[in-house]
Amino acid sequence: MFTISRYTAGQQQAWNSFVAQSKQGTFLFDRGYMDYHRERFEDHSLMIYRDGRLYALLPANMADGTLHSHQGLTYGGLLTDRKASAEGVCGVFAALNSYLRSEGIHHVVYKPMPFIYHRMPAEEDLYALTHICHAQLTSRHLSSALSPSDVPRFSELRRRGIRKAQQARIEVAESQDTDTFWQILNSNLRSKYHVAPVHTAAELRLLQSRFPHSIRLFMATKDRQPMGGTLVFETPQVIHTQYISATPEGKKHGALDLLFDFLIHRTYASARWFDFGRSTTGDGRELNTSLIFQKEGFCGRGVCYDCYEYEIK
Repeated sequence: MFTISRYTAGQQQAWNSFVAQSKQGTFLFDRGYMDYHRERFEDHSLMIYRDGRLYALLPANMADGTLHSHQGLTYGGLLTDRKASAEGVCGVFAALNSYLRSEGIHHVVYKPMPFIYHRMPAEEDLYALTHICHAQLTSRHLSSALSPSDVPRFSELRRRGIRKAQQARIEVAESQDTDTFWQILNSNLRSKYHVAPVHTAAELRLLQSRFPHSIRLFMATKDRQPMGGTLVFETPQVIHTQYISATPEGKKHGALDLLFDFLIHRTYASARWFDFGRSTTGDGRELNTSLIFQKEGFCGRGVCYDCYEYEIK
């Protein structure tokens, strides 16, 4: 009933077309996004057919003999069309495990997509993971999200920051100055956490050129001087802040408070979800309390980004 084959570059159009009409598809699964860092990963993405018709995709890579939901993506999991049923998805996982066993692959790391990204309910894979694969939850990260159409008042601290930014005459607008934003971001990450951004400035420029309507930069400025900004990933259901950063002066004047008031109440007021991103590190056990405090001040509340693992015997 099901047949499975590895994705090849010649199937790019079929892959991208399926992603675009799937229940869970976002531009992150488009090969134009997935393949920008293909030299870092051994791609092992799979195309799954049912009676000769493409039924599902699994963005994946191999590392140390383990099949991973693609490690170059924040979330992953099975992509299915709108007709996919619980019985069908269970069948996919049974066929997937048989395929992997035949390939000598016996360990799977699977990152399901958080529900807020689903265009319609699509958690059949979670059922199949436990019922068919006997998978175990091995890590859980915590993000913060809100619905702009039903957001309560921001905390007094965040509202005070907005007033401070308004008094300082800070302005917010969309920007094309990716390099300046990246420099602010890189400086903050290196000084606070001794790490660099996941994307280089050149990679961000490349991805923006490929997805100009999905990757947008918003900056707060004072007298035309950058105070801070956020890089936004737009998907069908979710507005996701990929990066957030401000200069010391921007922090002093509440630039990010005004920025997020602008985005949530004006630019993306009609969005289904606004996701501030994760506030956990490592395997999710370490909670950055100051970071999540800021996001919760904008009324963001918890959404889990999970990871499951299982053995194929």
